[in-house]
Amino acid sequence: MPHYHRFFVPGATYFFTLVTHGRRPFLCDESSRNILGRVMRECRERWPFSIDGIVLLPDHLHCLWTLPSEDYAYSRRWGWIKKEFSKAWLVEGGTELPVSGAGTRQRRRGVWQPRFWEHMIRDEHDAERHLDYIHYNPVKHGLVVEPRLWRWSSFRRWIDLGQYDERWGCDPNAGLSFNDIANTVGE
Repeated sequence: MPHYHRFFVPGATYFFTLVTHGRRPFLCDESSRNILGRVMRECRERWPFSIDGIVLLPDHLHCLWTLPSEDYAYSRRWGWIKKEFSKAWLVEGGTELPVSGAGTRQRRRGVWQPRFWEHMIRDEHDAERHLDYIHYNPVKHGLVVEPRLWRWSSFRRWIDLGQYDERWGCDPNAGLSFNDIANTVGE
């Protein structure tokens, strides 16, 4: 069994990836989006944090959070979000995949993969690269040909803030590719 070492730094910014159980593609369904949005808002009311960037894809999501200066409990937040989403989604008629015997004993549901991936952002360059990764991800997965065309992303908010040009990631002559972005994430 691998041993996971997470970094817990109060007030830090973190990049997260969460994946559905069995990579089932339901997260972009209207019901799932509504439930996830409601649950994330409720979580932010209980335990504040800012969502600096997010993209919702059919079978996973990526996001960038900044926690309050005295707080590092992102695991509590994600555990609560996954639990509350799963309960609401199943009540609304969503289905779950079977889980292992150990998963059943740990009261896991077959909606989300058990863990999530996290990376603590080190500096402004690291944050920019991870935002680029988030916003280019729908193109990488072949869901759209331009980041601005994906509706379930914070890309439009960042355009409105003047941090991205609307054509970012669109011009094949600009030399931007997913490999260029992915190779700089985590450097």
